This record gives sequence, C-alpha cells and structure tokens, in this order.
Amino acid sequence: MFAVIIAIVVFASVTLLVLALARPRLSIIEARIASLRQVAQGELSDLALPFEERVLAPIVRGFGRLLSNFLPATFLAGVQKSLTTAGKDVTAATFFTMWAICIGLFSVLGLMAVVTLGGFSAQGLLGLLMMGSIGFLIPQTWLKSAVRSRQRLVVKALPDALDMVTTCVEAGLGLDAALGRVAEQMKGPLAAELSQTLREIAMGRLRREALSELGERTGVQELISFVNAVIQAEQLGVSVAQVLKVQSDQMRMRRRQRAEQLAHEAPVKMVFPLVLCIFPAFMLVILGPAVINISQQIAK
Repeated sequence: MFAVIIAIVVFASVTLLVLALARPRLSIIEARIASLRQVAQGELSDLALPFEERVLAPIVRGFGRLLSNFLPATFLAGVQKSLTTAGKDVTAATFFTMWAICIGLFSVLGLMAVVTLGGFSAQGLLGLLMMGSIGFLIPQTWLKSAVRSRQRLVVKALPDALDMVTTCVEAGLGLDAALGRVAEQMKGPLAAELSQTLREIAMGRLRREALSELGERTGVQELISFVNAVIQAEQLGVSVAQVLKVQSDQMRMRRRQRAEQLAHEAPVKMVFPLVLCIFPAFMLVILGPAVINISQQIAK
C-alpha cells in the first residue's frame, strides 16, 4: 500500500514537471514586444474614436473647468442640480462652455451686423448688447424648459405608478419589488428614476436615503411628499399599503384639481390669440369692402 502511494506521487510529480517544461516561455525580448504590442493596440483604439471625442470633448471639458473656477460654488451646484433634474447627462462645466460659445456666437453675429450696417453708433451698440443678451438667455431658457418638461412628465405618470405600486403591495410584494415592477412596466422619466433608485438600493444604500435623493433629484413636490410619507411609515411601523392607498387617492385628487385649474385658465389665455390674430382678420374681412367702396366714391 505504501509503495502504491509513493508510485502515484512520483508519477504526478513527473507529469507536472513535463508539462512545465513543455509549456512555451517567452523570453525577455518577446515579453517586451508583447507589452509594446498591447500599448500600440491601446493607442490604435484611441485613434479609432471619433474626432469630437478625441479632440473636441477634452477641449470643452478643459475650458469648462477654467470657467468654473471663476463662478461661485452655489451657482455651480444650482446649475448641476438643474441639469440632473432635466435628465441631461452633462456636467456643469460642459454646460458653461456651451453657454459661453452661445454668447460669443451671438455677439460675433451682432458685431458683424454693426460693421456691415454702418459702423459703431448708439443703435449699433444697443443691437450688439441685445444680441449678447439673447445668447445669454437661450441656454438658460432651454435648461428651464427641459426641467419643466421632465417634471411635467413625472407628475403625469405619478398617479398611475402609485396605483400600480399599491396594487402590487396589497398583492403581497415588497416595496422594492413593487417599485421594480413599475419601472419595468412603465416608460418615461419616472421609470428611469425608479430604476436608478433601485440600483442604488441593490448596491447597499439605505432605502430612505435612496428615496430621499429620488425626490430631490426630480424636484417634484408630489413625489417628495410620497417619499416622505413612505419613509415616515417605515420609521413608525405603519402599514405601507395603507399609506400608499392614501397617497394614491391624494395624487388623483391633485391631478383632477390641476385639470380644473387649467380649464379655468383656458378662457383667459385665449384672449391674447383672439385679440392679436383672429380679431384683426375679422375686422379686415368686415371693413375691407367698405373701405374700398368709400375710397372709390371719394376718388370719383
């Protein structure tokens, strides 16, 4: 028995030694060539990137960081929060770069118009100032419009999402599973935000912190109220299903009130197009023939 064990050990040792000797080994020069080849492949992969990613993007980021050094930290944080709320995957530095380019472009157009139309004068300088102001306001207006549009979509989808979450929780699912089901079934900004929140929870973040950041990230007051109610219910030990049902009823009531408010505002908003567009056309159609007849009679 002891001889058999010794034979097995010797056979295994000889086999491992033969395999080690038979495996090809790279020399120092070959290893150096292989490393250089890997570096060259990496450089070729970088060269394969588009021109805007290799050249323009680093320039934009660098110029944006340079501009950010001269701006207050609170202003930078506010712009970054607005970009996050709008769902734009853009840093504040890049946005400031685009802002500066827009101001410079409109200023150059205004300067060219001033030079072309007759040189520098009071009217020309006023026009140049107006063009620069337009370039300053366009990015800011675009960002505010994007924020309002995304928040409007979140508010519109929130009641249906809460109904689905309430139904799933009453059916026996947990809150995370119910939110995941809503994120799978629905589309739009709310589903994307819920998916990001669930990923953060899966990575180990506390649920109340992830939900609180969900409300702050969207900036929708209805969603913030829902998140606060869910967090408070978990802390106090209240039934989450009951809280979700109450929140769902409140969301639907708020949506109905919002629709009634918009319906009441519609007649007031219709006054401006009526006065500016429709009434002048009516006056032209009604008084036009009379004016023509009167002018013909006067000419005779």
